[in-house]
This record gives sequence, structure tokens and C-alpha cells, in this order.
Amino acid sequence: MLELASGPYRTIIKRLWRYALLGLALLVFYIFAVSYNFLWLFGGMPSLKALENPQSEVASELYSEDGVILGKYYTENRTPIEITQVSPNVISALIATEDARFTRHSGIDPRSLFRAVSGILPFGGKGGGSTLTQQTAKNLFETRAEKYRGWLGHIPLVSTVISKTKEWILAVRLERNYTKQEILMMYLNTVSFGNNTYGIKTATKTYFGKEPWQLNVEEGALLVGMLQNPSLYNPRTHEERAIQRRNVVLGQMKKYGFLTDAQFATYREKPLKLDFSVENQNTGMAAYFRAVIKDDLQRWIKEYNENNGTELDLYSSGLKIRTSIDSRMQAYAEASVMEHMRDQQRKFYEHWRGRNPWVKKDERTDKFVEIPGFIEQVAKRTARYKSLVKEYGDDKEAIWREMRKPVKMKVFTYGGKKNEKDTTLSPLDSIRYYKRLLNVGFMSMDPNTGQVKAWVGGINFKYMKFDHVRQSRRQPGSTFKPFVYLAAIDKAFITPCDQFTDQPTTFARGEDNNGGPAWTPKNSNGKYSYRSLSLREALGQSINTVSAQLIKKTKSETVVDYAKRLGIQSPLTANPTLCLGTSDVTVFEMVGAYCAFANGGYRVKPLLILDIRDKDGNVLASFGPLANQEINASRAYDMLYLMRGAVEEPNGTSARLRSQYKLLDGGNEIAAKTGTTSNYSDGWFMGMTQNLVSGLWVGGDDRSIHFRNIEYGQGARVAMPAWALYMQRVYKDPALTRYKPERFRKPDKYKIDCGGYYIDSTQRYIPPKVTTQEEEGILQ
Repeated sequence: MLELASGPYRTIIKRLWRYALLGLALLVFYIFAVSYNFLWLFGGMPSLKALENPQSEVASELYSEDGVILGKYYTENRTPIEITQVSPNVISALIATEDARFTRHSGIDPRSLFRAVSGILPFGGKGGGSTLTQQTAKNLFETRAEKYRGWLGHIPLVSTVISKTKEWILAVRLERNYTKQEILMMYLNTVSFGNNTYGIKTATKTYFGKEPWQLNVEEGALLVGMLQNPSLYNPRTHEERAIQRRNVVLGQMKKYGFLTDAQFATYREKPLKLDFSVENQNTGMAAYFRAVIKDDLQRWIKEYNENNGTELDLYSSGLKIRTSIDSRMQAYAEASVMEHMRDQQRKFYEHWRGRNPWVKKDERTDKFVEIPGFIEQVAKRTARYKSLVKEYGDDKEAIWREMRKPVKMKVFTYGGKKNEKDTTLSPLDSIRYYKRLLNVGFMSMDPNTGQVKAWVGGINFKYMKFDHVRQSRRQPGSTFKPFVYLAAIDKAFITPCDQFTDQPTTFARGEDNNGGPAWTPKNSNGKYSYRSLSLREALGQSINTVSAQLIKKTKSETVVDYAKRLGIQSPLTANPTLCLGTSDVTVFEMVGAYCAFANGGYRVKPLLILDIRDKDGNVLASFGPLANQEINASRAYDMLYLMRGAVEEPNGTSARLRSQYKLLDGGNEIAAKTGTTSNYSDGWFMGMTQNLVSGLWVGGDDRSIHFRNIEYGQGARVAMPAWALYMQRVYKDPALTRYKPERFRKPDKYKIDCGGYYIDSTQRYIPPKVTTQEEEGILQ
């Protein structure tokens, strides 16, 4: 043997060793070259810092004050979780299918490596076989992205070898830095399950409506099976294929001892039981609220990044945003508004049966007549029409032919599955359909903390995204009158004891900025009673002539000043018509301004966001009440006392809150104001209790769409019932004790001497003989 070794075989062995050592040296150099991008040939690698803190796009989550998730902002819908939150059935299925030796290798498995290399070579078989750690590295660091591509990265076969090498290197580094469980969760939190669903938590919610720890064996196997190709094995579109793939996973689980033969035989026969629901901006609670405050959050993030040198992103940084919304109150608001609007829409359809509701008043006949060409004018403002103009140019005939062509679509409807139905309509018919719908804006706010507890911006966010709480401005009608009364009382022109006669009041041309002809406002019924009314009766019955007399005394500029001081930011036209609420405002502004009446005169800024945390739970910002006292507590209580007349006075516009809805039971007190604009285009209701101020607007998106008479179009009919339904639900919830029925709290030493009787903080002294109807109204 020694002689043989000294012969030609010795030379061969030396050469083999020499080649082996050279190959090893080249391999080491190659790995070094790839790791450090030698001569910029191979492209960069993630830094050590990136490796220690691997980043993936994580959805930012919006929570209610009571901890319920309202929705997410994301480009990739992903919410990371811990391994303790995942069912063992998922872990077993994943390991059995993707990497059976996961617990025994250090990032690279020799058998998997051989399969991967043979897959790359021209003569190799099917490749694949990357370990879970390698797949995790690929998902986390995007090794094949352009930013990591060097000069050699544009050569097809070479680029694949380099990318694989990077994944192997990163896999080893990951194994050194993290435990097997951590790597497993990095994988499960980053992989795609199709339908813009990333990570096991989101996938479980999307396909089964469950939490990850609730998944059974066949559900876990189905999700793991989808990982090979989420589109190909989508259980919604390819059910049979998905079942076959699921059964392959179950077979792997049996092969590696996670299932017995009997269990495998049972599970493979199970049918699919999906509860599919894709999360998006159209679904979930408080959709209008989420859309509106997105802009607020973006502004805050921009300022935070500028001040702190960070790169937070609303859609990928995994922020945890706690809002002021109470999930229970939000649910009650949405349910109450929908119940009421369904009823109003039914009445609206019946009211306009056989006619189109887009009308204007004929000045000669004082009757409503249809606006000719209304739908066509609306159509010209749509994106569909504008795209057809680009396509057909001046060919109007072709454009309108397309606008009249029926197409299949889904539309919003009251009732039906998810309040929508499949139908066939032309674009013009679709406009006609939606223009017949009434809409709504509702907001509820705690006047003491400024926290907005509920927000309903419309009847359906998916189909009508315009928000009617903060984006829409409409005439408030008589709900603006309290600012007129407040200005008059606070300027000491009148007291709550004074009385006024319901009679005509005329403003001459030029008087108090009256730019038109002489103007004499009428009451809603067009008549004057010539009765002497207390201020409480006048405001409670919404007598226009008294408001006109008050603004005549105080001047419109003074009224504007008080409205602005309490929080109205929309432009207000200072002229006599302001006493009837002719300048457009938002529900957001009105509710915020009314809070000053309920909280002792403080203008409190509506508070929408309580705090913002990063994805690790660190507090980035906290927000609290911002309040400033604009009127004294006695004046605020004066207004509450006057506005209680709408509910407590026999002819008050909101008396049904007492008689029909029983909301004054138990000694409760409510201050309220209804509002109705000319032509009945806008119906408003503002309601206040000691700890909750809520308001809403109801009307057509176009002002020409409305009821034809005050019987149906007044705020007490078209708006107030939704508020009443909401308060009934709030009062019935034992958990919402903060908002339980109670009396308004009078300021200390509050006292009004009305010449023989008093209204003070401790008692009401009634003289032996009450001689006037007005006194009876005040003292009851």
C-alpha cells in the first residue's frame, strides 16, 4: 500500500487535496465577497442593525377608548403576534410541510441545499427546499430587490445564485441572533396568504373570522398549504384545489408523526368551512371617523418626524392609536341612525312616489317643480363622464350612449346582505338611484372632557364616502338661535325673565348689513300669534320673530362673535338672516359649540385621539382636553334653562322626547333645539344632557332634494328620533353609568329674580298666586 501511495496515486491524491483546498478557499472568498460586496459586483447586504431589528410593513391599528379595534391603516395588512398566540396545529403543519428538520439545522439544511443547487443547474431536477430560516430571510430583507443588486445581479443564472447565497448567509446570521421560536414567528408574521393578507393573525381573521389560537387541524393545514401559492390555492376561487393542497399538508403531518392514520383519514374528509371577510377601509366600525382622522394623523406624523428625525409611516410603522370613540356608544349611534334613516327613506320614497325629488320653488305658484336636466348636469361632474370625454372628445352622442348603457354593479340598499345588492343599471340610472337617498351626519361628545364618543358620517361608507360630520357644511336653521339668545343675554340687553311679543319685525334695506330689500321674517307656519311669550317659550317653540327682535337689538356682528368664541369656524355672514341660521356650518362645529352650554361656559376642543404608541408599545404622544372659558357659568345655565323649554314646554318642538320616548323619566333633564331650513333642505337636532352633547343633520346631498312640507321636513321629524333612539340605548347600558339620566348642575349661588319668583341653585320659590300662563310655563 505504501508503494502504491508513492506511485501515480500519490500524485492524484495530492491534486485532489489541492483542488479541494482551492475550492474551499474559493468558497470562503466567494462568501466573503458576497457578504461585503467585493468590487460592487454582488450588491449590498442588510446591515447588522437591520439584522438585529428586522423590519416589515406592519399595519397601524386604531382603537376605541375601551380597547376595541376600530380598523387599520396599511399597504400590507399585517399584525405581528407572539408564538403563544398561535395554535400548535399551525406550527405542526408548517414544520411538517416546509422544513421537517427545522429544529435540527442551523439555518442551512444539507439536503435542502442540494435540492436548491440542483434546481439552479441546467441538468438539475426541481429545486426549492429552502429552510424556514432562509425563507424568513428572503421575506424580511428582500434580498432580490433592486437595492441589493450588484453588477453581476443582472445576469439571470448568476443573479439567482447570488440571491440564494445571500439568503444562506442571512439564515445563518438569523440563527445566531434569534431562537427557533422567534424565527418561526418572524416567518408566520410576514408571509402572504393572498387577498392583501399578511401574517397568520390577519389570515385567520380573513378566512375564518377567528383568532390564531382557535384554529383547528384542518384550518391550520389549509392556511399552511396556501403558502406555496396563495392565488393558486385560494379556497374562495379554487375550492377543490385548496382541499387537495390541504390534504397534502395533512399527509405530511401524518408522515412526521403529528397525526395518526385515523386522524389523517378523518381530517382529509372535512369540508371547507370559511367565514371570509377581507378587512379594508370600507369595513369595520366608525368608517367615516377613521377616514377623517387619517389626515390628522398624517399631519402629526409629519411634524413628529421633522422634530425627531424619525421615519414613521402611518401605513407601515405599526402604530397603536387610541381614540376617544367608545365602541359601545359608536355601535348604538350606528344602529340608531340606520334604524331612523331606513324609516325616513321609506317615507321619502312614498312622499315622492311617481315624481322626481330634485325640485325648486316656482315663485309664481309657490309650488315645487322639477329641475329640468338635473341628472345630466350631475352626470357631467362624475369621473365616468370625464373619462368618456377624454375617450370620445366632442362626440356627445357617443358619450351619452355610453352613459345610458346598462352594466352590472352593486348598489347600497337598506336590507339585503350587508346592505347592498347586485343589479344592472346604466351610469345615469345609478345617479338617479343615489340622488333619491337622504343622508346623515351624527356626532356625540362628552362636554366635560371634549372626547368624541360616537361619529356617523353617512349612511354607508363603502358607497358614499363623503363625511357629513366634519366635511359637509349646511345651513343650521333654528339650531343657530341659541347663539342669538346668548349674545342678547350676555350683553345685558335682556334677562331670562323677559318676554317678547310674536309680531312682525322688519329690517330696512341697509339695516345691520341687510344688502337686499326690506326683510320681515315669518314663522314656520307663516303666521303671527301676537302673544306675549317668555324667552323659554319662544326658543322652545322656535319662534322666528323673537329671534329677529333679539338680533335687531344685539346686531349680527355680535352674534357672529359669540358663535366664533364657542367654536364655530365656518364663515358666517353678518346680516339679519343669521338669526334663522342661514350661514353654512358643520355638525362637528355645532356639537363642539353646544358643549359650552353644558360644561359651565367652556369652549372645549373636540378630542379625537388620546394617545399614539409605537409598535413596541412606547408612548409617542398623549393628548388631553383643551378648554377655555368663554362665557360664565350662569350664562351657560341660562341657556340650558331656556333650551329645556323645547322638551318641557307644552308646545315645545321636542316635547315628544318626554311624551313618546320617555327620556325625562327619573328626573332627567334635557336641553334641545330643532332646526329646519327654507324649503326643508336641512333637518337638524341638537340634544344636551349633563355629560353628553349630541347632534345630527339629515338631508339630501343636493339641497334641491328634500321633503315638500314641514310635516315631514322639520328637524323634529327628520332628525330628532335618531337622537332619541341613541339616548335610549345609552341609558339602557349599565356599563355607561357616566351618561346616566340626571339633572343639570346649577352653578353655585345661581339666582334669577323674575319679579316674584326665583330660579336659584337650591330652590324655586313660587308665589302664592300664579297669574299668567307664561309664569306657569316657567315654573312647571
